[in-house]
Amino acid sequence: MKQNLSFAICALCYLFGGTVSMLLSANLPVVVSELQGGAVSESELADIGAYLSAGFLYGWMLGGLALGVVSDKIGRVKTLAFSTGLYGLFTCLVVWVQDWHMLLFYRFMAGFGVGGVLLVSTVYLSEIWKAETRAVVLGLLAVTFPVGIVLSGAMTAGFSHWQQTFSLGAIPLLLAAIAWFYLPESAAWQKTKQQNQQERPLWSLLFAPEHRRNLVLGAIIYGAVLVGLWGLFSWLPTWVQGLLEGISDGQSERGLTMMLLGMGGIVGGSFSGFLMRQLGSRKTLLFTFAGLIAACGLLFLTNSRFTPIIYAEMAVLAMFFGISQGALSGYIPALFPANIRATATGFCFNICRFFTATAVFFVGALVNVLGGFGNALLTFALAFVVAMVAAFYSPETEKKM
Repeated sequence: MKQNLSFAICALCYLFGGTVSMLLSANLPVVVSELQGGAVSESELADIGAYLSAGFLYGWMLGGLALGVVSDKIGRVKTLAFSTGLYGLFTCLVVWVQDWHMLLFYRFMAGFGVGGVLLVSTVYLSEIWKAETRAVVLGLLAVTFPVGIVLSGAMTAGFSHWQQTFSLGAIPLLLAAIAWFYLPESAAWQKTKQQNQQERPLWSLLFAPEHRRNLVLGAIIYGAVLVGLWGLFSWLPTWVQGLLEGISDGQSERGLTMMLLGMGGIVGGSFSGFLMRQLGSRKTLLFTFAGLIAACGLLFLTNSRFTPIIYAEMAVLAMFFGISQGALSGYIPALFPANIRATATGFCFNICRFFTATAVFFVGALVNVLGGFGNALLTFALAFVVAMVAAFYSPETEKKM
């Protein structure tokens, strides 16, 4: 019963993390125009949007790194509750935001909390769940993130004003309180608590020779995936808006775009655990990255105007996104022992997020140099090539936890 409650709370925290992550992307053209007091050029939209997206990702990176260490020190449950409450609070505050500079700060802090939630919930469930079904459970956990993306699209399409959608931050605040008071702590963490106090510092253990290779491979694979996926998902609604110029105001199309991205991710994440069990970690990762590369080429090389086929192509891209997130949620923690698992997983999940945020930040420059959002976004497919090469040299992780 307690195990089921733990999964439910973690899944909801993860889900609303997905919603919070993509709410601004779904509404970006409208948000920037309103906060700037009128219509803005494509270049100005790209520049301000890049600041906002990068700010969220920098917060996500720092939160994932810092809260992983905190989790290994004070426990999984307390850290999960704090992280969830943090992103909930700063999402609620967006309702009253007056300029994009303050919005940038709120998004940074929300990203800090989301980074902690995605890390700690993954590590927590990987420790409390039995090995036979762990990959499936972590795959289902990863599915909740794209469910959150679907919700962000539905809210964008359903609410009359973008600021109203950010009031959902009240729900994570409630989840944080439930997690703090009702979730049981991980037995694996409790067993290693005394060990962590007696051994050398966590960061020293992290870079020990026996962990270094897995640390580097895990960081490269996850970091490359982040660069590709975040660059694409942050800007796809804006790309769709550009294809609709003169045809529609884009509100329903942007909302449907986010919903389809989320639905595709749900399908992919649902199958990720089964693929890991049937194919093994390496083959699953290689298959996934090849699919992402092909889907990017199909989407951005064959569409110069908006047609309904774009929806299907984005759903395919999102399906491979879901597989990658589900597979990596189980794969990365399994590379490390319990006494450094959250710190090491946080390192792999977040150290390359700096490059992700920086890459997203320069989308504005790429748009100008390459002649539009489509060509700029296509360059992010190169990140999946890097991930595929690293996955080729990665170890299998079955039965290591």
